Amino acid sequence: MKKEILSMLRSAEGYVSGQQLCNQLKVSRTAVWKVIEQLKAEGYDIEAVHGKGYHLVSVPDVISQAEIESRLQTKWAGCSVFYCPVIDSTNVKAKRLAEEGVSHGTLVVAGHQSAGKGRRGRVWESPEGTGIYMTLILRPGIKPEQAPMLTVLMAQSVADAIQTVTGITPGIKWPNDIVMDGRKICGILTEMSTEMTWIHYVVIGVGINVHQQTFPEELKDKASSLDLAGAQSVKRAELVAEVMKRFEIYYEQFEKEGDLSVIWERYNEMLVNRDREVRVLEPGHEYTGHAIGIDKNGELLVRRENGQVETIYAGEVSVRGIYGYV
Repeated sequence: MKKEILSMLRSAEGYVSGQQLCNQLKVSRTAVWKVIEQLKAEGYDIEAVHGKGYHLVSVPDVISQAEIESRLQTKWAGCSVFYCPVIDSTNVKAKRLAEEGVSHGTLVVAGHQSAGKGRRGRVWESPEGTGIYMTLILRPGIKPEQAPMLTVLMAQSVADAIQTVTGITPGIKWPNDIVMDGRKICGILTEMSTEMTWIHYVVIGVGINVHQQTFPEELKDKASSLDLAGAQSVKRAELVAEVMKRFEIYYEQFEKEGDLSVIWERYNEMLVNRDREVRVLEPGHEYTGHAIGIDKNGELLVRRENGQVETIYAGEVSVRGIYGYV
């Protein structure tokens, strides 16, 4: 009921009467009053005026199931939200839920991760109350070799959502880092369970640094946050909802076309690798080249010194001026 009351208060231009809430939700005035008091205790500024009803004056920056669900404007992305105040890893929880059969579009969100996962076994710092830690569960009808394109779709979704919510345009470091001022503010980790020719499920984990002011010594020159990049008063649940909205739009178009045509041009516009010197780090093979951009399969095109264009499917690609590479 908390979600429904928040949605009604948020969408109203003025006051919503207690009777209107009772009629809509088919509950008593006492039940409505109890939820209103709970919301006030959580930091929501709700004005109650006799004869008029309730008015939502301001909303705190909270991450909760009710707050996220009340902001979602999607058909299936975030259709079911699992919120955990503290969790080991949203990806680990999402994989457990996927094995149990939860539906396509289920979203796992945490207030804090004790063992957040980054790429290549790295740890994702997840301090409480400062960032967004979430994982989306998908059951796509695509071939396993197409799954990396989902990571690129999510990267574009996050970048566009940040721009919409904050007014600041971030960059994308191929394939899935969101950067500002040469420092990382978001990482994305995609994992999946597959057979030879089909996918059981895919989980896409997203970690966004929002309010962090400091970072560990080894990250302080490589990481940043939306606050440090100049964003003002970001509401994390609003950003979560916007990411889900963008991803749903892009995913449905991806399903129809089978490639990244829907975001290809925009992704290349935001790609910090593009038209830059890059260092490609492959096992036992390292070289420097000039990045051209991505193709419609999300692969990075790099022109080597001899003029040959390489197609990079995966791996580490360093960009001059990003993360301390000089």
